Amino acid sequence: MNVADYAGTNSYWMPFLTNDNDVDTIMSHLRTSGQKILRIWGFNDVKTVPGSGTVYFQSFSGSTATINTGSNGLQRLDAVVKAAEKHGIKLIINFVNNWTDYGGMAAYFSACNVSNNAGWYQSTKCQSLYQAYIKAVIARYRSSTAVFAWELANEPRCNGCQTSVLTSWIRKTSDYIRSLDSDHMITVGDEGFGLAGDTTYPYGYSEGIDWAANLAVPNISFGTFHLYTEAWGVAANKTFGQSWVAAHAAVCKKLNKPCLFEEYGVTNKAEHCSVEGAWQKASLGLKEEGMAGDLFWQLGDKVGSTGQLTHDDGHTIYYGSEDWKCLVDQHVKNIG
Repeated sequence: MNVADYAGTNSYWMPFLTNDNDVDTIMSHLRTSGQKILRIWGFNDVKTVPGSGTVYFQSFSGSTATINTGSNGLQRLDAVVKAAEKHGIKLIINFVNNWTDYGGMAAYFSACNVSNNAGWYQSTKCQSLYQAYIKAVIARYRSSTAVFAWELANEPRCNGCQTSVLTSWIRKTSDYIRSLDSDHMITVGDEGFGLAGDTTYPYGYSEGIDWAANLAVPNISFGTFHLYTEAWGVAANKTFGQSWVAAHAAVCKKLNKPCLFEEYGVTNKAEHCSVEGAWQKASLGLKEEGMAGDLFWQLGDKVGSTGQLTHDDGHTIYYGSEDWKCLVDQHVKNIG
C-alpha cells in the first residue's frame, strides 16, 4: 500500500439492509461523493435464531456454530460486496466485535466455555470457531475486486491483560488469514491505545494494547486508530486529536507501514465541522509522514424503500447535509 490519502466512512448497518436497491443507491452516493473506502461489519452473531426476515450471519448452539448462508444471512453481505464492486468502493470487512452489539465475542462464550473477552482471545475452542467463520467469509469474497482489507475485530481490548495476550492473538490470527489469502491487506481494527507520548488514558496500556508492538506483527499491513474524546474522558477539542493523529503517524512512519485514521467523531453536532474538520486536516497534513487516509464515524443516509433515515448515534453525518458538505465534499476537494 503506497502512502496516499483516501477519504471514506463506516457503515455497520449496510449489511443488515434487506433491500438490494437500497444498498446500491447508498453505495452510489459514496461513489459520487468521492468516498473511496467503506468499513463494514462482516459479522452478525446470535445465540438464538431470530424470526423470519431478521438478518444474522452466524448462530451458536451448545458447543457449535452454524453459518447462515441464506437470504437473511451472508447473502445480505453479498449484496454489499456486489454494490461496492459496481461503484468502485473498497471494503474493509471486519470479523467480530469486541462489544456485544451484533453478538460480538460474547456470543461465543457459552460455546467455548469462557466468561469474558480475555478468555476468548486465549481459548483454543473460541479461536477455532472464530477461524472457521473467517475462512467462510474469505472464501466467499477472496476474488472480489471490492475487498480492500480483512480486519480482525472491531476495537479489540483485553482490559487488565498483559499486552502479550493481544499481540499473540493478532500474530496468530493474521498468520491464519494470510494462509488463506496472499493478496489482500490485513489490519487489526483497534482504537490505537498503548503508545508513548502522553499520560492520559488513551495512551496507557490498561486495555492490554501495545500499539507499536501490534503494528510490528509481520502480517499486519497497516495501522488503525480511532478517536472519541468524550467516551475516553479527554478534552473534546482539536488539539488532543491533532496530537493523537501525529503520535500514531510517527509510529507508522518508523515501522514503514501506513496509518488509517479509521473512526472518529464527536456527538455535539455544532462541533462536527470545526472539531472533526481539524482532525481531518491534521491527518491530511501528515500524508507524507505516515498517514494514508481517514474514515469518519458514521455514514448516514435515507433508506429509499422505507423513507427512513439510518441510525443517528450523535456522530452520524448524513448524505447531503451541511455537515456532509464540510466533512465529505470539502475534505475530498482538499485531498485533490
